[in-house]
Amino acid sequence: MFKPARTLFLAFALSSAALAPAVAQTPDVSQTIDTVLGDHAKYQAVIAALQAGVKNRDAAAVAALVSYPITVKIHGKKTRIKTAADFAKNYDAIITPAIAAVIEDQNYDDLLVNAQGIMFGKGEVWISGICKDTACRQSDVKVVTIQASAS
Repeated sequence: MFKPARTLFLAFALSSAALAPAVAQTPDVSQTIDTVLGDHAKYQAVIAALQAGVKNRDAAAVAALVSYPITVKIHGKKTRIKTAADFAKNYDAIITPAIAAVIEDQNYDDLLVNAQGIMFGKGEVWISGICKDTACRQSDVKVVTIQASAS
């Protein structure tokens, strides 16, 4: 009698395990960046510099990380910023407290990475590679989008 009960228990345990939801193994952010965008170290450096620049309210440092021209909203009006100097001059209107919080609070492991780049928050900030040649063999990593969240 002991043997059939043990066999029945083992069969139940195996079938229960088969029904349990599988935990998907997702690649880490660095691996995803390497696969989708290129060398993650270049992106990590820009992400860290952006977060430090915003935390320190260093307008010039943040401005140096942006791809120009960039269209942003300043006091609700779409404005085309053409240079780092213009960005720095308008820093407080572009990097609002809400945008600053998104940048500062973004955890590297929670970044969304796709072919368009790397998204902070709900899309308030995007970082992407900017091709330096027609074959895109060389690129600079820059901030390409800064916008208020839709929510």
